[in-house]
Amino acid sequence: MNARIPALRNQTLITLSIFVFALFLAWQLAQQITLNNIRTLTFAAAGFVGVSVAIAILRNWRSGFYLFFVWMLFEDLFRKYMGNGLALFFGKDILIALVYISLFVAIRRGREKRFRPRFLLCLSFFFLLGVLQVFNPNSPHILYGLLGFKTYFYYIPLMYVGYALIRSDEDLRKFLVFNAALSGLIAALGIAQAILGNSFLNPANLAPELKDLGNLEKSTPLTNQLFSLPDSVFVSSGRFALFLILAFILALGASGYLLLTQLRGRKIVFSAIAVIGVATLLSGSRGAVMFVIISAVSLTAVLLWGAPWRHRQAHRMLKAIRRTVIVSAMGLALILLVFPQEAGSRIAYYTETLLPGSSAYELGNRSWDYPFRNLTDTFSRPNWVLGNGIGTASIGMQYVAKITGRPIPELWVEEGFGVLIVEMGIIAPFLWILWTGTLLYHSWGMVSRLRQTRFFPISFAIFWYIFLLLYPMTFGGLSAYQNYTNNIYLWLLVGVLFRLPEIQASTPSLLQLPSPKKRTRGGFQF
Repeated sequence: MNARIPALRNQTLITLSIFVFALFLAWQLAQQITLNNIRTLTFAAAGFVGVSVAIAILRNWRSGFYLFFVWMLFEDLFRKYMGNGLALFFGKDILIALVYISLFVAIRRGREKRFRPRFLLCLSFFFLLGVLQVFNPNSPHILYGLLGFKTYFYYIPLMYVGYALIRSDEDLRKFLVFNAALSGLIAALGIAQAILGNSFLNPANLAPELKDLGNLEKSTPLTNQLFSLPDSVFVSSGRFALFLILAFILALGASGYLLLTQLRGRKIVFSAIAVIGVATLLSGSRGAVMFVIISAVSLTAVLLWGAPWRHRQAHRMLKAIRRTVIVSAMGLALILLVFPQEAGSRIAYYTETLLPGSSAYELGNRSWDYPFRNLTDTFSRPNWVLGNGIGTASIGMQYVAKITGRPIPELWVEEGFGVLIVEMGIIAPFLWILWTGTLLYHSWGMVSRLRQTRFFPISFAIFWYIFLLLYPMTFGGLSAYQNYTNNIYLWLLVGVLFRLPEIQASTPSLLQLPSPKKRTRGGFQF
C-alpha cells in the first residue's frame, strides 16, 4: 500500500497540471474569440493538427503517413489564409522527417523490408554535385544552397517509404483509392473556383510572396474573352495544373488495376477521372490540357498492348478504357451544358492558340522555340561553367531573400536544363541525364516484368509519370520537378513501382487474391 502512495501522488499531480493547462488554454482561446482574432485561432488549430499528425506518425508510421499525405496536399490552403508564414511552409518537411525516422526504426527492428535501388550509384553522382554546390563561392548566401539542397534531394528517401508502404494488393488498393478521392476533391474545388471566381478559396489580401501567383487571369487572343485561372487549394494555378496531370495519370492507371482485380473503389476512381477531366478543361492551362490528352492516348494504347490476354482478362481493360471515355465525355458535356460561358471561354483559348490554322497559334513556339532560346541564353549569363550555387534559381528564393534582407538574384531562366547550368554549371545537365536515364531504364525493367499481369496498368502509369516529369516537363521548366507536390509523388511512386514485382511473385494468379466480399468493412483502416 505504501509503495502505491508515490505513484498515486504523481498521477494526481499530472492530472492537476493538465487541468490547469487546459483552463489556461481555454482562457486564451476565449480571449481570441472575443477579439475576433480568426488568424490566431486558425494558426492554433493548424498547430494542434500538426502536433496530432506528428504523434500519429511516431506511434504508427503507416497511419501517420496518410495523415501527412493529407497535410501535404492541403498545406497551401493554410498558407494562403495564414499569411504564408515560414512555419507553415516547412511544416510538411518536419512531418516527413518524422516519417523517415519512424520507418528507419522499423527497418532496423526488422519490421519492414529494405530497399536497395539499382540506380542509386548514378543518383549519388548528381547528389555529390549538389552537396558541393551548396558551398559554391559564387552563391550570394549559403541559405540559397540549403534551400536548393532541400528542393532537389530532401524527398528522395520517400522511395523507401513507398517501397515499405505497399505490401499487398490491399495496401495498393487503399493508396490508389485514397489518392483518387483526394484528387477528385481538389479538382472539384478547382471547378467551383473557376466558376465562382478566385475570391473563392482565396483570402482578400494574399501575402506579398503569393500575390503574383494567385488571382491570375487570361484572355483569348482573338475573341478577347477574359477568364480566371483557378488554383484550388494550392497557392498558384501552375501548381494546380501540374497536380491535375499526375492525378489523371494515376487515376487512369488505378482504374485498369482495380477492374482487373475486381477490388473495391472503382466508382470513386472513375468519378475522380471525370472530375479531373473537367477541372483540366477549366484550368486555363494549355500544358495541362496537352499532357492529359497525350497521356490518355498513350496510356490507352500501351495498356491494351500489355493487357493480360493469356488470362482472358483483356476485356476488363477494354471496359476500363470504355468507362473512362464515357465518364469523361459525360463530365465535359455536363459542364458545357450548365456553364457554357465558363467552359466556352477556355475552349476558345485552347483552339485559338493550339490549332495550327489559327493566326494566334503558339504551340510550336511554347513547346520548342521559347524553351530552346531560354537554354541558349544561359550561356550569356555569369558563371555558367561552374554555376552560381544550387538554389540560386530555384523555387522558394523569395523566402531566402526575406530572411537575408537582400534582393533575389536575377539568374532564373524558364527552361529546366538551363536552370541546372545556371545553378550547378555545365556538368549538371549531363549528370541529370545520367541518373534520370538510369532510373527510367530500371523502371522500365519493372514494367516489363509486370506485362500481362494485374499490375501492368498502374506500373506503366507510374513509369509514364516519371518520364514526363524528368524529361518533357523539365525541358519546359525545372519548376515541375522542384515543386514539392510533384517531387513527393515522384519518389513515393518510384518505391511503389519497385515493390510491385515482389507482390506479383508472391500472388501470381488473380485467383489467389482474397474475395472482396470477405474483406474488412471500412475502406481505409490502417
